[in-house]
Amino acid sequence: MKNVIGVRFRIAGKIYYFDPKNLELKRGDHVIVETARGVEYGTIVMPPTMIEEEKITQPLKAVIRKATEADTETEKKNREKEKEAFKICQEKIRKHQLEMKLINAEYTFDNNKVLFYFTADGRIDFRELVKDLASVFRTRIELRQIGVRDETKILGGIGVCGRPLCCHTYLADFAPVSIKMAKEQNLSLNPTKISGICGRLMCCLKNEEETYEELNRKLPNVGDLVTVDGEGIKGEVASVNVLRQLVKVLVDVDDEKEIKEYPVSQLRFKTKHNKKNREKMSAEDMKALEQLEKKDEKSKLDDN
Repeated sequence: MKNVIGVRFRIAGKIYYFDPKNLELKRGDHVIVETARGVEYGTIVMPPTMIEEEKITQPLKAVIRKATEADTETEKKNREKEKEAFKICQEKIRKHQLEMKLINAEYTFDNNKVLFYFTADGRIDFRELVKDLASVFRTRIELRQIGVRDETKILGGIGVCGRPLCCHTYLADFAPVSIKMAKEQNLSLNPTKISGICGRLMCCLKNEEETYEELNRKLPNVGDLVTVDGEGIKGEVASVNVLRQLVKVLVDVDDEKEIKEYPVSQLRFKTKHNKKNREKMSAEDMKALEQLEKKDEKSKLDDN
């Protein structure tokens, strides 16, 4: 076991572990640490905690110091310099007529490097742009191509739920998301309703996937024939309530059709392995959903 703190940086998003040494540190404190990119200013999001060593990337670097007021002032000045760097880079992109969209500019704390994040449909030859930027800033320049999910993660926004985007507030990594998750949760398969503002499938589809898979395994499909225990009544499943585990069954009562609701525990039926999705989709919706999944797969390959 190792005593570590979790530090998050402004744009990186992920939590990185550092050795707190003998410093008294708590959540919300700012610290100066050394990373692969150079000296950085970060925020503690996880106070000193004992973590199994196999979960830590070795060698574990130590915190250089707790940030001072002067460090915080330097960080503020860097943020102001980034605004100017962003404008200059946009002008240079237009000058070189490059098909790329600049997303953000970031100075490392020690000013040894300026990073520019951008999106583009394909590979971009930006060697001349880097030379041009280096002559202006007289420091190391790094241009980093990112996907549309990362763009949204950096810029932030409000989701369809009315809350700040998960990727911008707390998600460190993007989990794989698929149409199957939407089907499992019986959501509308209209692409506009299950896509985030990034234009990809919503990350929150992953949140309740395991719960819905487990609950759906206990339920029959709509249209299945079931038998009611104790009553000997047989009927056809009209609808299911996944969360309450209730099933509405169309049964014959006195030669008339009637819908009755039963707990799934009171029904007998053939156990299924996969829940069928019986929502009919237009050819346009199906094509749009397939394109969404293909874009997601392409983004994963580009990130690797």
